[in-house]
Amino acid sequence: MSDERAERIAEFIGPLRVKPGSKVRLERDFDPRYKAGLKKREGIELLRTGVSLLAEYQERLAAQDTYGVLLCLQALDAGGKDGTIRHVMSGVNPQGVRVSSFKVPSTEELDHDYLWRYGRRLPTRGEIAIFNRSHYEEVLVVRVHPETLARQKLPENAGGRDLWDRRYREINHWERYLTDNGFKVVKIFLNLSKEEQRTRFLKRIDLPEKNWKFSAADVRERRRWDDYQHAFSEMLSATSTKWAPWYVVPADRKWFARISAAAILAHTLMEIDPQYPDVGEEARKDLLVTKGDLEREAPAGAPADPYADRHPSATRATGRRDRPKKKRG
Repeated sequence: MSDERAERIAEFIGPLRVKPGSKVRLERDFDPRYKAGLKKREGIELLRTGVSLLAEYQERLAAQDTYGVLLCLQALDAGGKDGTIRHVMSGVNPQGVRVSSFKVPSTEELDHDYLWRYGRRLPTRGEIAIFNRSHYEEVLVVRVHPETLARQKLPENAGGRDLWDRRYREINHWERYLTDNGFKVVKIFLNLSKEEQRTRFLKRIDLPEKNWKFSAADVRERRRWDDYQHAFSEMLSATSTKWAPWYVVPADRKWFARISAAAILAHTLMEIDPQYPDVGEEARKDLLVTKGDLEREAPAGAPADPYADRHPSATRATGRRDRPKKKRG
């Protein structure tokens, strides 16, 4: 990552990264209103830059067809997951991105191990897959609501006091396996304050066009705020690894959360540094032959290669430049 842009991005997201092996307490270590000294106007321009970078690197990722990227988004209700996906991925080719949302598991899903349904939605090589909620639900919602474990049909000896430590270990090993096979795992927790969540819930009630987004179940979950904060802190402490670190993104300001998410994903792609494939000498010769055939089809008075006329550097792909036109007269 020699690009100066990469260095600036790495510096920007550094304070958001959970150091592997550190003991996290959300309320102490991460401020939901942190904005790195930026103003919203600056942030909008930075988001445009980040989206442009993502588009550039996503195209190279797809062309190289070697690596895949899994982006995991976790947040409490009203944390901004949908808006983050919509804004951050606005400039990329939708054919190269797949979004999966995970709700209450189905009967079929409960008949398998707890990672099965997530494994089915992993990215292919050249693709970015986004998990809107992810396999971390299995150590968050399931931990806050242990009664849901009964539906997972675990053997008697699979429960017990070490269940969460075991799941942390299994998830870390699974993510290491993915990384070793060329699938980068990016994990973002959108850190929302309790007061900002209250405000967003009220907005969903006050605005008729937002009513559909509100559920009384969200308010019931809010009553377990402290339990969720503890579960998030434990999760971040146990599963932020060198190969798949967590980033805690301040989410009270939506514009800053979106900038941060774009920067984190761009940083991952720039670390991969995917390259367009070299077509090889034989294929290049075929290109030159085809180029000549197409140039000879040019109508009278038209340039042989209109694109090369407008973009002279483009002919580097075929290893030659068109000769300049002779002046008339």
